[in-house]
Amino acid sequence: MSAIGNFLWFILGGVFMGLGWWLAGLVAFITIIGIPWGRACFVIGQFTFFPFGKEAVSRKELSNRDDVGTGGLGLIGNIIWFVFAGVWLAIGHVISAFLCFCTIIGIPFAIQHLKLAGIALAPIGKTIVSKEVAAAARKHEAEAYVAKRRG
Repeated sequence: MSAIGNFLWFILGGVFMGLGWWLAGLVAFITIIGIPWGRACFVIGQFTFFPFGKEAVSRKELSNRDDVGTGGLGLIGNIIWFVFAGVWLAIGHVISAFLCFCTIIGIPFAIQHLKLAGIALAPIGKTIVSKEVAAAARKHEAEAYVAKRRG
């Protein structure tokens, strides 16, 4: 089912938002200082081309440890990203979601656009994995939490 969703998504407009992410990545790479943001743009741009069956999760949630992108520097990076590019990509996704919500068949696509808008606001510290891997990471984290509470 996700293959059909990805195909329809791509031909019905997902390609434009993915190219928008890649354009933001190119601009970030040109500035040299923006290379970390550019890398995130290309990863999320690829996710934007084919979002069904995948999910963006925090790297901390996946590995149970902090890294540069999930700590304080990641927060600063996300604030800088939000000001310069995140809000514009999020607006593009929200407008696309609104247009998709106008038709019944477009509702699943609109929901994907809203998820991508959330990612657009703070992409640093996130990685893209399959839904199964994300569910397994959450289950492992929940089991560790329960075990810690039980003593």
